[in-house]
Amino acid sequence: MHFFSPANVMKLLEVVRAKATAKDVLATVMDVSKKIKKTAVVSGVCDGFIGNRMLKYYGRQANELVEEGASPQQVDRAMEKFGMAMGPFRVGDLAGNDIGWAIRKRLYAEDPTARKLPIADRLCEMGRFGQKTGSGWYRYEAGRRDAIPDPVVDEVIATVRKEAGTKARKIGDEEIVERCVYALVNEGARILEEGIAARASDIDIVYLTGYGFPAFRGGPMKYADTVGLVAVERAMKHFHEQTGEEFWKPAPLLAKLVAEGKTFN
Repeated sequence: MHFFSPANVMKLLEVVRAKATAKDVLATVMDVSKKIKKTAVVSGVCDGFIGNRMLKYYGRQANELVEEGASPQQVDRAMEKFGMAMGPFRVGDLAGNDIGWAIRKRLYAEDPTARKLPIADRLCEMGRFGQKTGSGWYRYEAGRRDAIPDPVVDEVIATVRKEAGTKARKIGDEEIVERCVYALVNEGARILEEGIAARASDIDIVYLTGYGFPAFRGGPMKYADTVGLVAVERAMKHFHEQTGEEFWKPAPLLAKLVAEGKTFN
């Protein structure tokens, strides 16, 4: 039973069904979830299960957008305007940036060729773990939760860009939303294809009840259906050409649905 923080508030409960999970055990856990008033979604076994596996790529896009020219405040504002309860950097500061850092260090050790997030890593190296330390992507005054832009973060961003030889470019809010949300959609399609999630609506429920995705958008997979999968695939191909990242190659399931004129839901 994978609860979501804070567990007394969040409705989502990922129920992870492993290879040897007995049917009666699964049925019992689903029954327990109802008794404790949780919304249970069955997930297969993989790193991050459904929600956090997708969130990894959402967060990566947010970081890359900052590396390329956006500010953390612009990314947060764009995603909040889209309807997210909180932008990705405010969420990081609330949850604790050291949690993501610990996961990244494990992944870096497992795969030395893995793409790093230099700005996020450097802020953590400075002990900027978020609200609990008084500083993260923003700074915080004692006893308050207001996210205040911090010139120290601007300096770190400028330094990382300079070291990478990156000339900051102007990035629009539309690109921010598309890259962050379509990152969820593309990984969601892979999760469906692998059978980690049984149906697209399960993924939508995960994001509506556990990650603050705007209810009126219907969840990431439903939102992709609403936009039109042809348009979503076209945008992904553009991002692939723009960045050269393999991740942006449309997932085979997405390409198949486009070819057949179908939708996720």
